[in-house]
Amino acid sequence: MSADGPEIVRRGGLPFRALAPNAITAMALCFGLTGVRYAISAAGAGPIAHWEIAMACIIIAGILDGMDGRIARLLRAQSKFGAELDSLSDNIAFGVAPALILFLWSLQFAPRFGWIAALALAVCCALRLARFNARIDADEQPHKSAGFLTGVPAPAGAGLAFVPIYLWMVTGMEIFRDWIVVMPWVLFIALLMISNVATYSWSSLRLKPSYRIFALAGVGLLAAALITNPWFTLLIICAGYLLLVPFSMAAYGRVKRRRREASAPAAPGAPS
Repeated sequence: MSADGPEIVRRGGLPFRALAPNAITAMALCFGLTGVRYAISAAGAGPIAHWEIAMACIIIAGILDGMDGRIARLLRAQSKFGAELDSLSDNIAFGVAPALILFLWSLQFAPRFGWIAALALAVCCALRLARFNARIDADEQPHKSAGFLTGVPAPAGAGLAFVPIYLWMVTGMEIFRDWIVVMPWVLFIALLMISNVATYSWSSLRLKPSYRIFALAGVGLLAAALITNPWFTLLIICAGYLLLVPFSMAAYGRVKRRRREASAPAAPGAPS
C-alpha cells in the first residue's frame, strides 16, 4: 500500500449509496413546500386544479417518506444526519404544509380561531415527532416493543386532516369547506397525533401465507383506484384507517394483559 492509501480512505468522503435515502427525504420536503405554493395560487383566485396539485404534492411526499427509511436500511446507509433530516422533512411536509393548505382553503374564513386551529395541527405534528425522537433510544417503549405506534403518525395525520377536502372534491358541496366543519375535524386529528392511542404499525401486521396473493392483488387494485379516482379512494383509505384504531387499541390491550399475566408472581402453593 502506498503512503497515500490511508489518506485516500480517510478523505474518501460519504459513499453515494448513503446519499440516496437523504435525497429522497429532501424531495419529500420539497414536495411538501410545493403543495403550499399551489395552495397559495389557488387561494388567490387560481384554478381549482391547483388545489388538486397541492394535495397531490403532499401525497407524493408521503410516498417518498415511506421509501426513504426502507431504502436506507436496504443500503445500510442509516445515519444520525438522515434521521434528523427525516424528522425535519416530516414536520414541514406533514405539519406545516397541511396546516397552511387547510388555512388557505377554509380556516382563513373563521372569524377568530382559524389560524389557531391551523397552528394546532402544525404544533401537534412537531410534538409528535419530538416525542418519537426523544424515545427512540429509550429502553422502555411498551407500544414499540409490541409492534404498535403511539398516536397517529405524521403522514397519516396529514392524510386524515385532508378528509374535508376529499369530501369537497368528491361531492362538490361547499358545506365541507365551511370552517365550522373543518376546524373541529382539524383539532380532532391534531389531538390524535399527540395522543397515547396505540395504532398499528407495519411491523404489527401479519399475513398468512395463503393470503399473500390476495394482498398483492389488493395493492394492485388500490393503485389503479388511486389513479382513476384518487380523492374517493383516499376517502375510503382514511375511513378504513380510522375504523382500525379501535381494533388496534383492543389488540394492544390484549398484549398488555398477556404481559401482566406473564410477569405476575405465582400464587403461594401454586404448581410451578
